[in-house]
Formats: sequence, C-alpha cells, structure tokens
Amino acid sequence: MPASEPGRVEKTARPDRHKTKWTTQTSTGLMPGTRHLAVYNAPIPDMLIAPSGFTRAACALLALLCLPMLWGADWKAPQEQLAGKIGAVMGPGAIALEVRNRSSLSSADVDRIREGLAAQLAFLGMRLVNPDQANATVLVSLSEDFQNYVWLAEVHQGTSEPAIVMIRAPRPDTPPSSQDVSPMTIRKTLLWSQDTRILDVAVLSGSPQQMIVLDQDNISLYRSENDRWQMEQSVSLAHRHPWPRDLRGRVVPGKDHLFDAYLPGVFCRGVSPPLTVSCYDSDDPWPLGSDQYSIHAFFAPSRNFFTGALAPGIGKQTTAPAFYSAAALPREKYTLWVFAAVDGQVHMLDGINDQTAGKLGWGSDIAAVHSNCGSGWQVLATGISDGAADAVRAFEITDREPASVARSLDFNGNITALWPETDGSNAVAVSRASETGKYAAYRLAIHCGQ
Repeated sequence: MPASEPGRVEKTARPDRHKTKWTTQTSTGLMPGTRHLAVYNAPIPDMLIAPSGFTRAACALLALLCLPMLWGADWKAPQEQLAGKIGAVMGPGAIALEVRNRSSLSSADVDRIREGLAAQLAFLGMRLVNPDQANATVLVSLSEDFQNYVWLAEVHQGTSEPAIVMIRAPRPDTPPSSQDVSPMTIRKTLLWSQDTRILDVAVLSGSPQQMIVLDQDNISLYRSENDRWQMEQSVSLAHRHPWPRDLRGRVVPGKDHLFDAYLPGVFCRGVSPPLTVSCYDSDDPWPLGSDQYSIHAFFAPSRNFFTGALAPGIGKQTTAPAFYSAAALPREKYTLWVFAAVDGQVHMLDGINDQTAGKLGWGSDIAAVHSNCGSGWQVLATGISDGAADAVRAFEITDREPASVARSLDFNGNITALWPETDGSNAVAVSRASETGKYAAYRLAIHCGQ
C-alpha cells in the first residue's frame, strides 16, 4: 500500500484521506467624585488662556487621553506605538491616512482607533491631508490572531518600495457568548445514486432543470421530468494518464456554455445540445468557493490535494499551505479563507495573516454555505461521528474561533467529496455506503432552528 499523505490519521475504510473523530469545541462618563472645590483667592485671568505655543496637535492629544474614559476601550498604547513607528519611518510631513478593518472589531471601535491614531500622528508633526496633497500615504490594516490584535501600516513615499511596520496588542479575554449563535440544522436531499464512484454533481438552472454528474468514467447530463432525473446523454472521459488512487474532480456550470469539469491533469468543457465534451491535458488551477467569493488553486495531478499556489491570491497572500479543501467566509471589508491543510491543521488567511487554529477534529473536506441563520455564513466540515461512519457538522467562526452551531449529520458510510454549489447557498456531499458500496450525492443546506 502506498505511503499515506502527511498529517493524515489512517482509517481502514479510507486510508488516503485523513479523518478525525469529532470532539466538542467551545469556543463611562466623567471620573467619579469630580466637583468644583471652594477657593478663597480670586482666579488669575491668564490661567484661563492657552499659551500661544499650545498647538492643535496638543489639543488633539488631550482629547485622545480622554477617549478611554468616554468610550471604555483603551487603544492609547497601541496607537502611540504604531504612530511612533510610522513617524520613525517618514518623519513630519503631509500624509493621507487610510484604515482598513480585517478583524472582528466593530465599526465604532475602528472609528475610535482611526481618530486616535490621527491625533497621535498629528502630535508627531504629520498633517492629515487629501491624497492629492500628500507627500506620503499610510495604509493601516487592523487584523488579529487568536491572542492579539495585529496592526500593520504600509508607508508609501514616492516610487520607492513601501516601508512596513507592525505592532501587536493583546485582545480582551472575553469568550464569545453562546447566545450570539442560533441553533441550526443541516438538512440533506438526495440528488443521485449509482454504483460507479461519483466525483461531483452540479444542478443547472433552467426549465426543465438539468443536472451534470461527474464520475470516474463519464460525464452525464440528466433532465428533470415528473420529479425524476432522466438521462439525456453520457460521454466517456478521455484521459491519457492513469487516474491517481484517490481520484477527485469538480464540475461547475459555465457562463456561456454548459459546464467546466476539472480532474487531475485534465480539463473538460461541455456544450449542449447535443452534449459535446472536449477534454485535454491541463494544469490550469481549479475554482474554489462560490461565484461571488472565489479563488483558483493548483491541484497536484498525481496526488489528491492542492499545492497551495493560488491565483490570483488572497490580498497579498499568493500561497497557502498545501490543502485538501477551502471555504470562503465574507466579512465586512474582506474575505476570510479557511483551509483544511495537509498537515491536519486549519489555516485561516485574511490577505495579510496566516493563522493556525490547530487540530479541531475536522476532516479533509470543508465547504462554506450561505444561510439566513447566525452570521449568515457557516462552514460545513467532515469528520467521524460516534460510530464508524462519517458525519458533517456546521461551524460559525467568530473572532477566528470556530464554534459548533448544529448537531452532526450522520452518513451511512464514508464521505468522499464535499463541494460548495456555485451560488453559495448549498453544498454537495458524496458518500459511499458501507453496506452496499453504492455512491450517493446529496445537497446540504443550513436551516434555522432545531
């Protein structure tokens, strides 16, 4: 038997995809006592007038010192630290400041941080102006890892390479409330079953509705008739090289043709009517995610995972650790990508940071789905239930900490594939029954409530 892939936990029924048994995951006003005290000598008028050298920047700094008392969150130390590093890079001058939030901070906190940072920069001699009047541009990205807020500033001056400075600020030790996440249910609907291994299924919109079934030997087109799928045509897959042992594939609807199909070292395009499929050798990257939130990744043709090379990438990150599957979770101003990596860990990339969540008990297949529950987006992850069969569970990722939000959905065998549908609202799971050996493709959706 060939050696197993790195980071996998061997399982007799499926030695080539790592699986882990499920484990439960848990994820003011003015200062008191202030009053006017009685005095016996008359006030000196000049004491009420600011000295002539008292600048606007100093006033802004005084206002900054009051921010924690007024708002309850003390950002003074990290603001001073980051402003000092920016000042050390460029010195006094006219700058344009932009702050982007890639963290779980609220909009109100981001506004406070922006205003306080602006005041600190002004105190150090940097005037905030419009971009067309600036000598330099400072782009600040607010991100985070599991222990700290991570603030990164890019200082652009002229045509030279940008200078990058970074600080870390401890995050408050407040675990997310369980009340924030509504109970949810994962529901599955049978799409198709057959004896031959199913790689992926795509349901096409239209009337009548059509379905593409990609298996290890054929690409087949079905149409809906009286609530049943009737085959229209099936075409054999043409490939010059033997398939790898753990064969994977994906089929996605085309925008100006019927579909595209991706297999190890092979790309196929289908048009209709009649169904015509053209396949050729290709190392083009595979699409991941949904139509709205998508990247492409290069698949290792002789293995069963993605190399980690991304196209075009996630922000400034053009590579990820080698992985089996990925899920996209949109945030207010960026998209968080979650990777089930070959090393058995879960990696989260936000365009700047690669954060590792450790071993969460997830299997090698994950997919993101859009729902009307909770935050609106959940991650479906495979694993092993209390029995020997596989299961799917749903997770919300709040403050970069995954929390289970639904009871596991058990299958009667191994899950061999899990892909999101292109509209993002559902996922397709393929399983192989332990008793009969038949393959079945199911549509998975998240429903609110139990």
